[in-house]
Amino acid sequence: MTLPDVASRDDWLAARRKLLVLEKELTRHQSAVNAERRRLPMVRVKKNYVFEGPDGQRSLRDLFTGSRQLVVKHVMFGPGWDSPCPGCQADVDEMTEVQLQHLRSRDTAFVLVSLAPYQKIARAREHLGWSMPWYSSFGTDFNYDFWATLDRQRGQLEHNFRPDPGMLGAEETTEVSGVSCFIDEPGDGIFHTYSTFARGTEFLGNSYTFLDLTVLGRQEDWEEPRDRVPPVRGGDPTFTT
Repeated sequence: MTLPDVASRDDWLAARRKLLVLEKELTRHQSAVNAERRRLPMVRVKKNYVFEGPDGQRSLRDLFTGSRQLVVKHVMFGPGWDSPCPGCQADVDEMTEVQLQHLRSRDTAFVLVSLAPYQKIARAREHLGWSMPWYSSFGTDFNYDFWATLDRQRGQLEHNFRPDPGMLGAEETTEVSGVSCFIDEPGDGIFHTYSTFARGTEFLGNSYTFLDLTVLGRQEDWEEPRDRVPPVRGGDPTFTT
């Protein structure tokens, strides 16, 4: 095993300050990318998707549970599978009810969606001990329309916004992990604002990183563009305002 060189404290501080310059550049660049994400155009959702969950059949608007925004975690769990993919399990295992409360404090709901029938989801949910809302899109076009299922017969071979037929290998269909974001504009409809896949999901984990994917962002006064949500708040990592 190769470890870093051993240095004096003064040499370490000099190297650390040099690295800090790069870290600050990365933070500023990430803020700029987040702002460009919020400036992406929106697409009106025209289909009436019907999901099944513990409370029966629900529309896409129902999944918002009164919030203005919705973040959907696409959990890889196909109709013929016995359990969700281990990577998705690890992602969801790290989430907590408090995190969902933080998102709701910023008018944002969070749900899991899989293509597996709800009976399978219910068994897996109980086995895994998950409490967050998890819905089935089985029988709808939702997974196909938002790139969470690749299917050779349907001609849906695009992954991460580019053709990737190799993802299927010898299979006819497969599931992929991702996140999609939506906003509900009263009187105007529901709009799809963002989706990300592959390594675009690996940095997610805390409430801020999920909010950064949405069109309204963190709803704090330093963010660009500045005309999205009146009133805004100052930076508040406590999520109490």
